[in-house]
Amino acid sequence: MTETIGLVLGVSLLAAAGVLVRHRFWPNEDCEPREDVAEYIAMMVGVLYALLLGLSLVSVWEGRSSAEEHVHEEASAAHEIYQLADSLPAADALRLRESVTQYVRHTVRVELPALAEGRPPPQEGWHLLRNVRTANQLPADAKAIQQATVGEVLTQLWLLNDARRGREADARDGLSPVLWFGLLTGGLLTIAFMFMFGIQRSATHVVMVMGLTGLITLTVLLIYQLDQPFTGPMAVDSSSFSLYFPGT
Repeated sequence: MTETIGLVLGVSLLAAAGVLVRHRFWPNEDCEPREDVAEYIAMMVGVLYALLLGLSLVSVWEGRSSAEEHVHEEASAAHEIYQLADSLPAADALRLRESVTQYVRHTVRVELPALAEGRPPPQEGWHLLRNVRTANQLPADAKAIQQATVGEVLTQLWLLNDARRGREADARDGLSPVLWFGLLTGGLLTIAFMFMFGIQRSATHVVMVMGLTGLITLTVLLIYQLDQPFTGPMAVDSSSFSLYFPGT
């Protein structure tokens, strides 16, 4: 948070310095008169950039929400499998619970920290998930209620597998490079038009440029942080797993 505030303030001060330099060496009275077409173009650039900001913000917010939902579904499915083990014979229930606990512990202690550092998760998690599937086996003479439990566990395993794939996809996917190019280029153009069409009072011009620059910088930083759902101060963490599996 401190780094974000410092960066926003630093960029705003840099823009303010640019305004003062502009008024010092290129005062308004030496500029060519503004034309209506130039003002119209400046307005259109601002409107189009606002649309681009909104599109990017909605896109990354949906991506983060998807990552949070997948983590929660993964934790919920693992908890359901753990609870369903109550209906199995003691030895089979113990084996299934141990495999689920190993998977959850690996996810919380290894995979999510790796995603928080921007690294891909290791493939060991898939092997542990396969162990959970292997542990969900019963002899042919098992009771009907136990066979029904195995079928429900298989359903939860499918949900767990799907949620895990979604979590890995959320970590890989991000905002399109085309949108990033548009965000950076559009921001520079929008701020540049503020320099071109200055006003007579330099103090007012400084405040206007600082405010616009600060808001643009803050919004772009917000998009950048939301674009990486498992890193940064707004990252999706292991709280969903901790809710179902305290102490992991």
